[in-house]
Amino acid sequence: MAPSTTDPPSAASSVSIDAKPELPAGFTWLRMVAANYTGLITDEQRQIYKNVAAAKRQASDCATCESYRDFNFNYSPIVRYMRDQIELLGGRVSRENIICANCDQTVAGGFNPHMGIMLCQNYVLSKTHVEDTLAHELIHVYDEMKFHVDWMNLKHHACSEIRASNLSGECRMMNQIVRYKQFKFVRHHQDCVRRRAVLSLMGNPNCKDRDHAEKVVDQVWDSCFKDTRPFDEIYP
Repeated sequence: MAPSTTDPPSAASSVSIDAKPELPAGFTWLRMVAANYTGLITDEQRQIYKNVAAAKRQASDCATCESYRDFNFNYSPIVRYMRDQIELLGGRVSRENIICANCDQTVAGGFNPHMGIMLCQNYVLSKTHVEDTLAHELIHVYDEMKFHVDWMNLKHHACSEIRASNLSGECRMMNQIVRYKQFKFVRHHQDCVRRRAVLSLMGNPNCKDRDHAEKVVDQVWDSCFKDTRPFDEIYP
């Protein structure tokens, strides 16, 4: 595969990383809340209240996301295994290049070879959700290092997306039932992998539409779905 010459299309382009503001606490914050809910507040004060409330939510989301990230970094078997495999290829993944940030799209995360891995803190559901997301993005890192993926090449992009969804565990049946209310029991894994690969490919600027994405995924499906490297088989 040809070396990557551009950034991959990913949620990383939608990241919003803001400096953490000084937030009011204690009685000051309670007074703002009370004023808002009693209506004894001007339009300007209400806007300030909304801005501060949003900043507090973002700070809370960030703390939760970083806690889940650090837990999986230390204790998740698949995350630890992928870190080791990437190190064998000469790479290094650390907390410094796995950032938590707000995203303006409903996605769990993204990978950019120049920036690292991003977790969408405003869409984090649980520790296991972060585990699956990290595993998915670490497979992209592995592919980038081992195969020198050209992310603007739709076949390269589709292949890595198929592998990431197939091997990360995010398409396990219970995940699909609990998180996404997908109650299909026949070929659920393959359909999940295909669906997620198509959706990801549609975000590539070189992809025209869903039909185009589906055709490219079909073209590389057999070889990429069977490729379980660096695993011996699909992670259960």
